Amino acid sequence: MDLGLKGKLAVVTGGSAGIGRAIAEGLAAEGADIVIAARDKTRAEDAALEIGKQFGVRTGGIAADVATAAGCDAVISAAADMGGTDILINNAGTGSNETIQEADDAKWQYYWDLHVMAAVRLARGLVPQMKQRGGGVVLHNASICAVQPLWYEPIYNTTKAALMMFSKTLANEVAGDSIRVNCVNPGLVQTGDWIKTAKQIAGEDGWEAHLQGVADEAGGLKRFASPEEMAHFFVFLCSNKASYSTGSTYFVDGGWLKTV
Repeated sequence: MDLGLKGKLAVVTGGSAGIGRAIAEGLAAEGADIVIAARDKTRAEDAALEIGKQFGVRTGGIAADVATAAGCDAVISAAADMGGTDILINNAGTGSNETIQEADDAKWQYYWDLHVMAAVRLARGLVPQMKQRGGGVVLHNASICAVQPLWYEPIYNTTKAALMMFSKTLANEVAGDSIRVNCVNPGLVQTGDWIKTAKQIAGEDGWEAHLQGVADEAGGLKRFASPEEMAHFFVFLCSNKASYSTGSTYFVDGGWLKTV
């Protein structure tokens, strides 16, 4: 099946590992050129080099902290240097751990900048490139926690909910420019961060059982998704096979969501 992605330029934030890396590889496998943005210069450049070598596409790796205006500007410039953006994957983000009573203003501001303002700033800079190229796709990687919050990460819950609303608002604004905007709310995905935390809690011998306990409690399919499983859905939404999909939020959570 031809997904119509060959020769498109995709920008993937947080693209050196985890879900972002899997999305970048999935798009590259369909012939898309890739810009990898990550805070660590070596990891970004290495990921870009490996993807380019494996899939035979143009790639670029850039060190950029998209929680800052300067980092977003660097991503926008890198995309322009490669001819302009067709696809933007706003993936950079991380969980939090606090209570509302204990978290200070600085922590709230950091997550707001990372999860919300990065998407705002990159839209301001990359949507004009998409318009010049005749259209494009913007996907936001939010979280099931945007609507089904976990008690120990109120900042993450709140900022991901804001990202979901921003996605809908942006979709309405650019629909007439042939730019589709959607949001994906993943559930449990077995990334390096989950494994690291599980090992800290349960040790080298108990981390897998710990994660299975988390999945059992979530219900549904009672397992974690792989980053590659999540990436398949993102790649489909980027493709011309999803040409009538915009302004929507999709839950890819193995049945964890408790509401309809």
